[in-house]
Amino acid sequence: MDLSRRNLLASASMAAFPAAPAHREGLRTGFERLAADGYSLLQGQRVGIITNPTGITKDARHIVDVMHEDPRVKLTAVFGPEHGFRGTAQAGGSEGRYDDPATGLPVYDTYLKSGKPLADVFTASGVDTVVFDIQDVGARFYTYIWTLYDCMEAARLAGRRFVVLDRPNPVTGRDAQGPVLHEEFATFVGRRPIAQAHGMTVAELAALFDGEFFDRSVAPATVLMTGWKRSDWYDGSGLPWVPPSPNMPTPDTALVYSGTCMFEGTNVSEGRGTTRPFELLGADGIDGRWAAAANALGLPGVRFREAYFAPTFSKFQGKTVGGVQIHVTDRGAFDPVRTGIGLLVTAKRVWEGFAWRPDNWIDKLTGSDRVRTMIDAGAATDEVTGAWQEELAAFRRTRKGYLLYR
Repeated sequence: MDLSRRNLLASASMAAFPAAPAHREGLRTGFERLAADGYSLLQGQRVGIITNPTGITKDARHIVDVMHEDPRVKLTAVFGPEHGFRGTAQAGGSEGRYDDPATGLPVYDTYLKSGKPLADVFTASGVDTVVFDIQDVGARFYTYIWTLYDCMEAARLAGRRFVVLDRPNPVTGRDAQGPVLHEEFATFVGRRPIAQAHGMTVAELAALFDGEFFDRSVAPATVLMTGWKRSDWYDGSGLPWVPPSPNMPTPDTALVYSGTCMFEGTNVSEGRGTTRPFELLGADGIDGRWAAAANALGLPGVRFREAYFAPTFSKFQGKTVGGVQIHVTDRGAFDPVRTGIGLLVTAKRVWEGFAWRPDNWIDKLTGSDRVRTMIDAGAATDEVTGAWQEELAAFRRTRKGYLLYR
């Protein structure tokens, strides 16, 4: 076997394929590299794939359709996450069990399943190897990375191989930002202690999950990208953008999401039901004072515009509300988590109607009760963000050992 061929075979350890080369070239996703090699990594296996509408090639073909038509791979099942395989369900929903009309393949629902119940799904499907290929957006509370985590554990319990096909972090992989989850606040929007904006790809997260939380007992194989650097933004990838979920319409949404999604834990609309979810924030009774207060913080790389909108669903459905639109002016300087904290602080200051969700969902999103209690006590933006710096530094040290790209 020649060297180039050997480099395309999975090892029993974590990194199966080499990372990006020193020279710049067009980005190739993990799937494209797998297919170019004739699916040798999956030879002789009955394959099930965890994916959704983001599992596409550069020419916008869905990888399930591509694999189904290719005799070199035996694709026998599809597993759908939150929002479903075809992406038709809203937040907190899935598509259930059905047969895919396009391919005839059985589609199994993984949403809100973990441990043995999810392992039983893999066993019932009859697959030998479970493959993961979903576009992430870089935020701890985006549930696809916890689908990855749960499916890794379930594959181990079911005795199935696990393979991760890598895709870019759309907001770069330069750094981690924000608070780190405290274990007692673990839910499906945060299973384990990672930073709110983790700055990793799904293959890197799989490595971290296996090394830190599974005692290397899963040993997933991975197919890494080529042509991607940690400083790259999604719009330089050459890949089409497919909304990973119904309220993630553009890469601009992903840029702000790890900060403004915190408004899900409040009575302020996070812009669901508008064409700019997570970029538009507002509530009945908010006026131009919020934008003025937010701009006065002098946060780097961002400006806030007084805005009015009427959501078509979710909070304040059909009612015109006031608030802000976020305009990122320098995405390299922009810190989405600090910006989100600044917006929470100023919203509470200028609008007397501000309230947390009664179930304290903000604690689940931020990973502890610290953000809520500090803001309630009158803490300023820098006080709140300063409170997590020690734990963030510790996570950055851990994270460094699992980074697979320069």
